[in-house]
Amino acid sequence: MEKEKVYINEKIGEKTDEPHLNLEEEDDSPIEEVRVTVPSTDDPTIPYNTFRMWFLGLFWTCIISLDNQFFYLRQTQISIGYSVVALLSLPMGHFMARVLPTHQFNLGGWRFSLNPGPFSIKEHVLIGTMVACNSGTAYAVDIVILQKLWYHSEKSFVAGMFLVLTTQITGFAMASIIRRF
Repeated sequence: MEKEKVYINEKIGEKTDEPHLNLEEEDDSPIEEVRVTVPSTDDPTIPYNTFRMWFLGLFWTCIISLDNQFFYLRQTQISIGYSVVALLSLPMGHFMARVLPTHQFNLGGWRFSLNPGPFSIKEHVLIGTMVACNSGTAYAVDIVILQKLWYHSEKSFVAGMFLVLTTQITGFAMASIIRRF
């Protein structure tokens, strides 16, 4: 018969049946596939805020959001998601890493390079995150459409754009206000 182990939580001083996990064990994912593919440590030397990331992220964000908005009101709605961008942006990033110049540019005392090195996983994740955050349509677009169709009240494009921007910015402002809670 095995003796039952008793662990003492050092911070509180109470006895528990589970061992206290160190930092490395806490950072590891409980899902085996994630542990195998994603390291639990960060390499701060890997570049992420690069020209390639901004160019590809903004390019795919514009393409995907325009496409999804265009097909939003169609009978057969087509929606392009994150997985398409993840599959297409990786070879595009590697291609840009191969063809962009590595020359250092000076812009008002700020030094940067269009190609700081190989295309990194951080750049790839940020491109996907940019697209995932902007691939849906704004809810206020429905207001503009319903005003026109049901109430025959056609507003100018600028008024509709300001309505959509105001509702989106209000949502972000409320999220920022309650972030600390």
